[in-house]
Amino acid sequence: MLSPTDRDRLVKIRQHLHRHPELSCQEEQTAQFVADRLAELGLPVVTGIGGHGLVATIGQGGPAVGLRADMDALAITELTGLPYQSQAAGVMHACGHDGHVTILLGAAMILQRQNFAGQVHLIFQHAEERFGGARLMLDDGLLQRFPMERIFGLHNWPGLPLGAVAVHDGPVMAGTAEFALRFQAAGGHASMPHLTGDPLLAGGHFMTGIQQAVARSVDPMEAAVVTVGSFRGGHAQNIIPQEAELTGTLRAFRAPTLAHLRARVAAVAEAAAAMAGCGWSLEFDANPCSPVVNTAPERDILRQAAGTALIEAPPPVMAGDDFGEFLAVLPGAYAFLGNGALTPEGGLHQPKYDFNDAAIEPGAALLARAALLALGA
Repeated sequence: MLSPTDRDRLVKIRQHLHRHPELSCQEEQTAQFVADRLAELGLPVVTGIGGHGLVATIGQGGPAVGLRADMDALAITELTGLPYQSQAAGVMHACGHDGHVTILLGAAMILQRQNFAGQVHLIFQHAEERFGGARLMLDDGLLQRFPMERIFGLHNWPGLPLGAVAVHDGPVMAGTAEFALRFQAAGGHASMPHLTGDPLLAGGHFMTGIQQAVARSVDPMEAAVVTVGSFRGGHAQNIIPQEAELTGTLRAFRAPTLAHLRARVAAVAEAAAAMAGCGWSLEFDANPCSPVVNTAPERDILRQAAGTALIEAPPPVMAGDDFGEFLAVLPGAYAFLGNGALTPEGGLHQPKYDFNDAAIEPGAALLARAALLALGA
């Protein structure tokens, strides 16, 4: 469905994007580069949606469907040694969003050659890794400006055969919420603990107590995770510090379970503070991520679009993707696209990861076919 010239062009685009990554909410050059490529295809482009998000539309009138790709990179130092290795210090496309952008541009090339009634909105989303770019675009009137009945997306997946497509029943990726918890006390000499509360002791109680949120308050048949990723406090062996801070993440496949975990974090924090004689404060990330859960009709469309590339889906993963924000307000589905063999340090969010350029065409074909099927073409 793509000509050899198209394929060569898309590989050059992908490698340019890989060479020039930008972090979440900093994708100014990336957005301009994508807008320029869309303009070369003769497509109308609207930029600056919720920040650096942009949308191009193919077709007119009738029903509409959305196809989404994310654009941002990660704060990781690349160690691939590739000729097109990142030129931005400490920043790399370690999740394949450069490939996702290129796939969507390829889908645009395919769709331009098709006859169909309706519209396909190509959504290039910024800030997926941090700051909730999907929500920023929605809050800026994405669906009012570009009404659509359903939406599709994909993520490359190292470890699945190159070009293979996996489409899950229901949950695909978890909803997430992050928290920062602080315990405070007067502090004092280690020899006189009776004169102060102990923030480190409170943190210790919380560390052990919060695991009961999953073990004893979530249905054992339901997946949920609470992880404390950092615990900072104190600087000397003979001083009880005035403050300790813990940060962590909550993950679940259902929004009510995620809300329950948030409530448990607060309850355990209050109890831990009381036991250790401390004050406490709790903040949750302003940009939580809704679970990615496929709706059945759209799941079936993606599976039909995959054709012979369809394979049995692996188990859902506890990683998050803010594509779930679109699925919270629209029917839709999300596929895993095989990126080939998984190598040491070559998985997602690792310094030797690289998107497989041979996955561009099958990914573009998948999204284009899904859009056409959804529009009845």
